[in-house]
Amino acid sequence: MRKKPTALTIAGSDPTAGAGIQADIKTMTANGVYAMSAVTALTAQNTTGVSAIMEATPDFLAKELDCIFTDIFPDAVKIGMVSSAPLIEVIAERLKKYGAKHIVLDPVMVSSSGTALLEAQALTTLCSRLIPLAQLITPNIPEAELLTKKRIRTPDDMERAALEISQKYSVSVLLKGGHSIGRANDFLLTESSGTWIHGKRINNPNTHGTGCTLSSAVAANLAKGYSLHDSVHRAKEYITGALSAMLDLGKGSGPMDHAFDVKSKFME
Repeated sequence: MRKKPTALTIAGSDPTAGAGIQADIKTMTANGVYAMSAVTALTAQNTTGVSAIMEATPDFLAKELDCIFTDIFPDAVKIGMVSSAPLIEVIAERLKKYGAKHIVLDPVMVSSSGTALLEAQALTTLCSRLIPLAQLITPNIPEAELLTKKRIRTPDDMERAALEISQKYSVSVLLKGGHSIGRANDFLLTESSGTWIHGKRINNPNTHGTGCTLSSAVAANLAKGYSLHDSVHRAKEYITGALSAMLDLGKGSGPMDHAFDVKSKFME
């Protein structure tokens, strides 16, 4: 008998598995932890876009979380798509009730295809109830602009935005630079320091689920006991490898190969 680090994803479903809980589970598994999930919503989507969203009820989501935390307590928690205030309230209440640790929040507000995934009234609840519980928040540039109500166009803008978010919500911030032209550099701001994490931009149009994957990889590494700084660096290295594998599926922006580094006779 043996134990294994565990991680929980609280997010929406993606039927083509490039993003959402499916990508999270694959990422966590590839990063060496036992993955669990609480589904916030079903989506009808593929690599070309989102066509429909059906939310879980707050009561059902609460029961999902109760079942997880009272049986297999997660060593880390990743939160992704949560589109309404009542669901955000349930998540915040349950995370506080059970004393969840190593919470990584990916503030999913708009899909890569441009579909709004967070109701306008839910943004206030996200900021007041969920962000303060997180150890790390991982906004991209458009999300950071929504959180700060300021335009971000330069590396200095990124540093100022990360500082504003960190000070306002008492949280570490990984501001992802993938939306900036010609760069794949992220800025990590913790209580002790600010660090630029430089990455090579991969010439791969299939980037569906990069935000889900990165935040899940960070959570997995935190679950294994790595420091926040090391967890982010390992996650960045993992996502670079997944993109570099150049998987090509679907008619739109396709998924990455989350299992690019998994070696097993059963995969032959």
